[in-house]
Amino acid sequence: MRLFRSTEDDYYENAMRDYPLPLRIFYGTIIVILFAFSKVMWRWRVDNPAELVSSDGTGSVIICNHTSMAEVVAIVTHIWMTGRRARPIMKSEFNDVRIVEWLFARVGAIPVERGTADMKSLRRAQHALQRGEDVLIFPEGTRIRTDDQPVEVHGGFALMAQMSKADIAPMAVCGFRDITPVGSHIMRPKKTWIRCASRVSLSDAPKELKRRERLAWFEEESIRRMYAVRDELRAEHPGRR
Repeated sequence: MRLFRSTEDDYYENAMRDYPLPLRIFYGTIIVILFAFSKVMWRWRVDNPAELVSSDGTGSVIICNHTSMAEVVAIVTHIWMTGRRARPIMKSEFNDVRIVEWLFARVGAIPVERGTADMKSLRRAQHALQRGEDVLIFPEGTRIRTDDQPVEVHGGFALMAQMSKADIAPMAVCGFRDITPVGSHIMRPKKTWIRCASRVSLSDAPKELKRRERLAWFEEESIRRMYAVRDELRAEHPGRR
């Protein structure tokens, strides 16, 4: 890949470790700065981090509840600092802004057309997982800013994992919503929490289920574990979201 000649498609379809060296150095420097900043500001740590790591060298499909952009920073920098690479899945509408499209492609994000069978994006994610890169997905699709906000869980991540023969690694966050309260754009220093649930493999599905039912179980069980861990954290830290 060439620094000034590569297209967005090149970044979507090639390994992050093959990105141009100056870009990797720059991005690595930004990651270290954001890691230190977020640790000081939000004092997070990841409980049960081993659950994020596959035992067979493939990547993991990491799913998480979504309350703030700050948690994206914490999760991505954590993964990077452990020596792995994470590709966030983003909604394709971000690519309507050229500078955003340019930037997100170079940090490893993969755009997806929500509500469609976006096979191109599924294939890109599949190849990333098979190379050992993690794929980070927020199934709620948008930040959930209040408890009474309607939540629509978007599927597709289980199919992505199935195509790649990868596990799903559910995790959850708590306290990040309080960093930027509704009506404010100023981030505040707040303690936050991140916890991983036990990994889910398609082979864990009940044997009597048919193929389509097994995929549905794979998705539903992953979501169940994500929310179970979220509720554990909320119970441990009353009043924090």
